[in-house]
Amino acid sequence: MKKRHRVLSGARAGRPIALILAPAMLVLLTACSASSGGAGATAASGGILRLGTHLTTTSMNPFVTTQTLSFDSFEVMYPSLVQYNTTTLQIEPDFASSWTTSVDGLTWTFHTRPKARWSDGKPLTAADVAWTLTTILKFKAGATSTVAGNVLGMTSAVATSPTTVVITYAHPVADVLPSLAQVYILPQHVWQQYAAGNGKGLQKFANLPTPNHPVVSGGPFVLQKYVQSQVVLFQRNPNYYGQAPHIDGFGYQYFANDDAEVEALKSGQIDAALANPNLPPTDIAPLKAAGFHIVNQPAMSFNDLIINTNPQMVSHRELLNPAVREAFEYATDRNTIDKIAYLGYAQPGGSIIPPVIGQWHNPSVTPLPFSIAKANALLNHAGYRMGSNGIRVADGHPMSYSLLISSDNGGPGYRTGQIMANDYRKIGVQLNLQVLGDTTLNNDLLGNHYRNFQLAMWGWDTFVDPNYILSVITCGQWYNQSDSGYCNKNYDALFEQQAAATSVAQRKQIVFQMQTIADQARPYIILQYLDVLAAWSKKWCDILSSPDGFNGFFSKDPLVQVRQCGSGQGASS
Repeated sequence: MKKRHRVLSGARAGRPIALILAPAMLVLLTACSASSGGAGATAASGGILRLGTHLTTTSMNPFVTTQTLSFDSFEVMYPSLVQYNTTTLQIEPDFASSWTTSVDGLTWTFHTRPKARWSDGKPLTAADVAWTLTTILKFKAGATSTVAGNVLGMTSAVATSPTTVVITYAHPVADVLPSLAQVYILPQHVWQQYAAGNGKGLQKFANLPTPNHPVVSGGPFVLQKYVQSQVVLFQRNPNYYGQAPHIDGFGYQYFANDDAEVEALKSGQIDAALANPNLPPTDIAPLKAAGFHIVNQPAMSFNDLIINTNPQMVSHRELLNPAVREAFEYATDRNTIDKIAYLGYAQPGGSIIPPVIGQWHNPSVTPLPFSIAKANALLNHAGYRMGSNGIRVADGHPMSYSLLISSDNGGPGYRTGQIMANDYRKIGVQLNLQVLGDTTLNNDLLGNHYRNFQLAMWGWDTFVDPNYILSVITCGQWYNQSDSGYCNKNYDALFEQQAAATSVAQRKQIVFQMQTIADQARPYIILQYLDVLAAWSKKWCDILSSPDGFNGFFSKDPLVQVRQCGSGQGASS
């Protein structure tokens, strides 16, 4: 999903609402929590962690929802074969303890943890892995289409023993492990009854707890209570195959705006304000002064100026001129934007792949320096003459554009638009700012086959593997993830090559080339790479945050490791 929050199959997060966690619910959760963990358990310090968030859920069925918070919940409810290390961003074991691959890259063998159990005591084995993957493959054109992108190229999954599953592919796939990290293994004994016929029953299963019957889970936590768009509460799973969490449970509390969430943190109503992915920069200094622990690190997120690059666009076709798009970038003062709009909690953006991703980021793709003189020279050379009102004329009409700004970008996003509008006026270009909600903005971008909109400002939350963010500007993503109307057959050919490259060096070379193409074509002008910004009560320790934030969906570790601080200890991250 687009920020755009974390990206999952094209959908976007629902509108958040405010809610209060009833004390009775927390008492219930504490009473139901286990006092000991699984085989690798250590002593738990207990307590209920209350997390503030802007995200909400409308479903807890992985074949229906594409919402960020739902997938964050699935991460701690269900096993995955592998997960990411929050520090190194490298793939590491989860339910699979080890794996091997054949020389041709077509066969992957995973060895899973022995003697694992689901939360209801039933055996958790490689058969559950094989069933989940086989079911996704069987109904990938229908009931399981929302998660089918994670099994591209896969042909079969077979459990050859209770602790071994063999997965085969029709052709080499570069991102096998990152894709499997996003597949949540479901209990076959619960779900198989819904996989009959055309599989539509898989989408009809609510997957919700009932009184005295939590959702059957295999991860560190069990979904104990769920009220749609109001409350999600979890308790520790006593049968978890990994290290037992230190906390008894946790819950999400939802807020419609940043101010309400920050006030709840100050009053002790919540323990952490996450704000997905970042709190407003203006809140950071006051919260720090008030004694809260601030988590601040580079995120896998960026904001961008989207330029309509569809050759069939109806009006303002001068935007198709590469010189115009280059002039716009020269007129974009990223340093001032970062200083004024983000108070230094962002960095100037260049490539579509953020530098925090590491090896896949092309360091030679850098932002153009701010230069009104160079921008004016480009537009003058292109023949766009200045009108008497100070606005240039292109093909008989003024260079005046609607800049649609996502409400996701918040106050900093609007201030970014104001700074840009002031600077663009100096090159004879007028920007007319308009803030829109996700659904309206998305409809405006995709409407009439990308022919109507002119400019927009939104952003992307990316993955560690580059495959996804590179895919959003391919021709095949029109009417799905694509929001610029960009289509380049050469770029698409390179995308297919990198997706099948099993040599890291070869793939890296192709990925670097694709970033250069995207940078020069400018369907996006990457404005800034964002920071993770969150605030915590100092009574919590061992806070593991990553470029995906605290409650991300690529690792179970943050919610397993976090604990209440002992005497004399302060928050750590």
